[in-house]
Amino acid sequence: MKRIIKFKLNGEDIEELVQDNITMVDFLRQQMHMTGTKRGCEEGECGACTILLDGAAVDSCLMLAVEAAGREVVTIEGVMKDGVLHPLQREFMDKWALQCGFCTPGMIMSALSLLHENPHPMEHEIRDAIAGNLCRCTGYTKIVEAIDSAAKILERQANA
Repeated sequence: MKRIIKFKLNGEDIEELVQDNITMVDFLRQQMHMTGTKRGCEEGECGACTILLDGAAVDSCLMLAVEAAGREVVTIEGVMKDGVLHPLQREFMDKWALQCGFCTPGMIMSALSLLHENPHPMEHEIRDAIAGNLCRCTGYTKIVEAIDSAAKILERQANA
């Protein structure tokens, strides 16, 4: 069965006809052509499909698209503003916190959720926030450094 859902996606109001049983990750990739959200384990274990739902990091492989009705969804495509990378995106590049890049969108989305809740996280809080995101290429040290550095940049921007 299909139904029309209305929700905010990356700041834009959308109205789409969706299958009742399509997951959010498949809806985003197939119907919205937003391939930044990765399809990994499909069991909520790897974090590659992490999006923000009303500001909270969620595994979009465990969520049905119809659950987005009336809510706000942000994907990695919605993080960059006016052609300018978000400090998290820039720091992931500058600190060499990515290698193959498969986990990077999910890592950034989890980190965004953390920094919205806690703009001054300690290292263990950063590690806790990304614990649901699996990276097969790095040792996580550079990822933690990038998130910490972005937090400091965001703090300076807020105080400027």
